[in-house]
Amino acid sequence: MKVLVVGGGGREHAIVMKLSESPLVTGLYCAPGNGGIAKYAECFPVKATDLDGMLELAKKLAVDWVFVAPDDPLVLGMADLMRENGFKVFGPSKAAAIIEGSKVFSKNLMKKYGIPTAKYEVFTDAESAIRYIKEQDTYPTVVKADGLALGKGVIIAQTEQEATDAVRSIMEDKIFGESGSKLVIEEFLTGPEVSVLAFTDGESVAPMISSMDHKRALDGDRGKNTGGMGTVSPNPYYTKEIAEQCMREIFLPTMHAMNGENRTFRGCLYFGLMLTPNGPKVIEYNCRFGDPETQVVLPMLKTDLLDIMEAVENQKLDDLPIEWKSGACACVILASGGYPEKYETGKVISGLNEKGQLADAAVYHAGTKLSATGEFLTAGGRVLGITASAEKLRDALSAAYAAAEQVTFENVHYRRDIGQRALAAKK
Repeated sequence: MKVLVVGGGGREHAIVMKLSESPLVTGLYCAPGNGGIAKYAECFPVKATDLDGMLELAKKLAVDWVFVAPDDPLVLGMADLMRENGFKVFGPSKAAAIIEGSKVFSKNLMKKYGIPTAKYEVFTDAESAIRYIKEQDTYPTVVKADGLALGKGVIIAQTEQEATDAVRSIMEDKIFGESGSKLVIEEFLTGPEVSVLAFTDGESVAPMISSMDHKRALDGDRGKNTGGMGTVSPNPYYTKEIAEQCMREIFLPTMHAMNGENRTFRGCLYFGLMLTPNGPKVIEYNCRFGDPETQVVLPMLKTDLLDIMEAVENQKLDDLPIEWKSGACACVILASGGYPEKYETGKVISGLNEKGQLADAAVYHAGTKLSATGEFLTAGGRVLGITASAEKLRDALSAAYAAAEQVTFENVHYRRDIGQRALAAKK
């Protein structure tokens, strides 16, 4: 089987590395890829959102499978286009990808089908939204752009002024473009957050190992929201009992809800959960593997990923036992100084071997490129995900941080407290 992976970040690198383990994979390609991915898959400079260009590439390479990893091309309908042209695809249809593409859709879906989530209201103009915020007068409050915003379209406002500023910047200043033409204002939930990725074929749901993301840029959960500064897996707050409750009250009801809307979801469905005092509630859905959750979940997968893709495509997921390794996994993101705001790229990365790896940890390249002389250069805000596994989470974290210290580039920045909440929860 020849597989084309669409995308070019750390998540895609983790997918490429996992697929490279499969004896069934005879050719591995990625577009656009990055410096690290290029060491494991042949890369092509086609943008992930270039549907026609990607179709042309898939035909030219005569691939058997297309794995559409990022949200944008899925929401645009890349999976449909590939299927219409005879390719097997891992990734939901455009009709199903709306579960991430529109927060208004997903909130209304949850309300309609009784899936637990935060109370909310939807707005199409700034003045009504601001009036509602003042009437509620409850802080923190959560302001969300309706559409995709690179994982940054959610603002947690601590005061009326912050909430008003958030509404104006999203709806009037269009900081997220047309994604902010509608917005959701919802109650602020408290409790431990859990990320659960799940394979689903529309008939059954197979949750993966849980994880804990760290969204804020700085230690102690301070600073701006980012795409994610690190992850650990499994999440200690996510007990067997909570997992069973989530399957009953959230996972299966979501699958059935999408079927009920004639939007059957096949692929990876991401559940962002808050374990509130009133039980688990959905904060958000994603229509694909999370980033950087993928970097701690896929290393723990024992079953051949291509076998799972086949089972999802053929709606035979229930027939395939999916096995996971024991122990824990930790990922520390090395970012460019200044991220998620202004940062410079093109900095030389030192400490990696010729494959862009380290001897005692997996290095997932998120934003790198190769120079003409073969050096790895920074090419994004999040640059590398340094990932290590061990039987105990403390040891996995120690190994990841020890490996991170071997890698340097100008103005490198990373959090020093990834996994500390998880360790405290285990005590």
